[in-house]
Amino acid sequence: MSEPIRPARRGRLARSAAALAVLCGLAGYIAVHQLTGSKGAPRCSVGSGENRYEFTPEQASNAATISAVGTGRGLPERAVTIALATALQESALRNIEHGDRDSLGLFQQRPSMGWGAPQQIMDPVYSATKFYEGLEKVPGYSRLPLTVAAQKVQRSGFPQAYAKHEPDAALLSAALTGRAPAALSCTARVAEGRPGDPRRVREELARDFGRGAVPAAVTGGSSAGRSASGPAVLTLPVRPVTGTGRAAGERRGWELAQWAVARAEELRVVEVAYGDKVWHASDSGGGWDPASGSSAAEPGTVRLRLAQ
Repeated sequence: MSEPIRPARRGRLARSAAALAVLCGLAGYIAVHQLTGSKGAPRCSVGSGENRYEFTPEQASNAATISAVGTGRGLPERAVTIALATALQESALRNIEHGDRDSLGLFQQRPSMGWGAPQQIMDPVYSATKFYEGLEKVPGYSRLPLTVAAQKVQRSGFPQAYAKHEPDAALLSAALTGRAPAALSCTARVAEGRPGDPRRVREELARDFGRGAVPAAVTGGSSAGRSASGPAVLTLPVRPVTGTGRAAGERRGWELAQWAVARAEELRVVEVAYGDKVWHASDSGGGWDPASGSSAAEPGTVRLRLAQ
């Protein structure tokens, strides 16, 4: 039989419990802020009110790549939602070099299970491609519950965990596929540091969307994309991959524009203009503003301005 708890021991236990609660709360606070960024740090968001998801520029860049790889393959928005929900669960949209056993990357794919070599899996374009290849083999995946479709690809030990990420994934996919115009907001620290490289932006566009899906980028300034007196400017003609008409063109334009915003910090993009909207990295709110005059893009184009 255990010894009865005396008052002094009760006091020590209570103090210990309180200290433990404080430490757990502090650990949770630190974890959240490491993931989403502290106040004043660069951040991104989609949605509004209670139906809102906030995340970091790193997560936004990875989400944009996942979405672009899907639409570049001609897949529907539902496929992108499934892929994003899966990556949210597996890695919180971070390209991590660790996981359960030998799991790696955005989708926690295992080299030992035939997903590829470690260096391949750590490439977001490759890992997203492998996920979509698996999803395309699932008959009627777009009509299945998200948990079922994701599980048929991933073979997770916790398949129901994907469901909790579906609302956030749906917000992300609506923005990143262009169905929800100006829905993605980001702040980015690109005013100082290295200049943007037009060649790299073009390469990343081709890698994410596929070389056949991205129109040739017309650069402003010199042949390298940078004038002697100003920043590099890239003008992207908007040509929808699927569908015809104004609606398809506008959706494609917003897809390219919001991809550029999501990857702005990594690619050193300081301004994105499309239609009647313009986004500035220097805007503390990170949202889209009405465009007019020189801030507006030419009709049917997305204009990117890079850091000097």
